[in-house]
Parts: sequence; structure tokens; C-alpha cells
Amino acid sequence: MARKPRIHFPGALYHVITRGNRRQGVFLDEKDLRQFLTYLSDCKNRFSFRLYAYALMQNHLHFLIEVEEIPLSRIMQSLLFGYARYFNRRYGEVGHLFQGRYKAILCDKDVYLLELVRYIHLSPVRAKVARRPEGYVWTGHLSYFGKGERDLIDEGVVMNQFGSNISFARQRYQQFVWEGVSTGHEEKYYQVKDQRYLGEESFIDRIEMEKEEPESWVYDISLGAISQETSRAMGVNEAKFYSVTRNREGGFGRGIVAYLAKVLSGYTLKEIGEHFRRSPVTIGEAIMRVEDRLRRDKSFARALNGMRKDMVEGRKRKY
Repeated sequence: MARKPRIHFPGALYHVITRGNRRQGVFLDEKDLRQFLTYLSDCKNRFSFRLYAYALMQNHLHFLIEVEEIPLSRIMQSLLFGYARYFNRRYGEVGHLFQGRYKAILCDKDVYLLELVRYIHLSPVRAKVARRPEGYVWTGHLSYFGKGERDLIDEGVVMNQFGSNISFARQRYQQFVWEGVSTGHEEKYYQVKDQRYLGEESFIDRIEMEKEEPESWVYDISLGAISQETSRAMGVNEAKFYSVTRNREGGFGRGIVAYLAKVLSGYTLKEIGEHFRRSPVTIGEAIMRVEDRLRRDKSFARALNGMRKDMVEGRKRKY
């Protein structure tokens, strides 16, 4: 059965699960875990989403994410790709680190928010790597006690449901989590409807009526058109993108064209490489440089987002 396109709308709450390819470990030591949190923090700064829970286990990860304007696919692509690149470079590996497509369950926030925060933060207890949720620091649990790092967790919505007094709310939250300690794997959190929903029929009906376009639109834009628009927006002679001589401005512009061609129109590295007469490896490295700049430079990210919007305006969708 074909996978249904993921649904995006501001305020959508997803329980995201991703696993290591062939069940391999994705975190081999504490440095890996800290590096992943760095990428997660960078993604929050760039894409503006709410994170209510996470659990970094040896060979799989859980997140509870509420998106805003940026679709989940953009967030996860940046997060997982960035970390996989770091992992492969550090350990001299090649190929896929994560197993296929991550699982993203669209959840009824009113019903499942608190339950999923508890369930995700109890992952190390269920896996028997910690006796208490407080004993495993690689989840968002400690952030609800004011001890988390990097301001990753948006705890306000959850804590407000336990009371307005922060000390009292923390006590009630801790009690709520402890009430689930003896509970093992809960299949109900994975039994989705229509391949993607966790909620009652009324929730599904409401989403089906209100949902925006799927997040996976790919636009019918030629590589030549993307190159021309990029040249115009950057104020750089388009010939520099195709030049065989080394030119920093032209090389970075070519990377922007490659990045936009990949995310907007689904071109492969091979297709982009043939267009510019470069190898797929060279094109991939150029895209990585653009993504690194996006992570570091907010003004560049805003400018590139503006270019993307201009390029898709009035364009025909391929699928």
C-alpha cells in the first residue's frame, strides 16, 4: 500500500520515531549524544517549532514536536541529514545511518499531549537502562524541573496543565510520570488510523476538513530556470555557476542552485551534476556548504526562504 502524504498545518502535533538502519546504534558515546543535541538546538533556532519531549536511545529516537509554518519534513531532513553526515565522518562509515522513512504520527493534542510526554520520557525505564526517568539525562524529562540544557523543551503548555504555581506543578508532573513507570510498551500509541492519525474519528474528520496541502509538493521548475532566478537574486553572473575555473562566488551560487533544485523540484545529485558537468559527490558537498550556512546565518536563511517563495509562485506542481 502506498504511503499517504504527510499532513502539514501550523499547530500539528507529531510523535516522531526513527531507528538506526538495520537496528545499528546511532549513538556510540556521549560525544555523539551531545552533538545530536547541538543539531537539534540549531534546528529549533532555524525552523521555530515546539518540542515537548524527546528521548535519545542507543538505536532509536522519539520526539514530540508541534510544528508552526515550517513542515516537519524540512525539520527532520535537516536534523537527520546533518547528524548522519557527522556520524559517517567521525567513524568512517558510508551509506544510510537511519532506517528508511521516519514514522510521524499526527496526534490529537487535547487527548494525547500529556500521555505522550510521559511515555517518551519513560523510554529509558522501559529499555532498562535507567531505574528512574531522572537517572537518564538524554531525554527532555529534566527540563520540566528547570534542569534541562539548551532550552530545548517548551515546557509551559504542559506545566500549565498541572497548576499555575511552578513548584506545585512540578510535583504533580513528577507524580504523573511516576504513575506510568510500571507500564511497559503501549501499543495504543502506535495503532494509527489511515496510516497517520492517533485520535478519535471526530479528530480525524476535523483534520481532513481543515488540513492544508501535503508537505511533499514538488514543483515543475527546470534547472535552467532555477539557475537564472538564483543568478538574478544573488546579483551574480550566471556564467560563473557553470565555469570550470575555481571561483568562490560561482561555486557557492552553484551550491544554492543545487540545494533549491533538490528541495523544490526533487532533482537528484546525478541530474544536477550532469547539468553543471560536475560529479554527484561535488554537488553533494556544495549542498552541504549551503546547509551549514543556513544553520549558522539567520539572515542568509531568510534570504534563501524568500528566493524559494519567489520561485514556486505560480509554478505547476509535479506531485
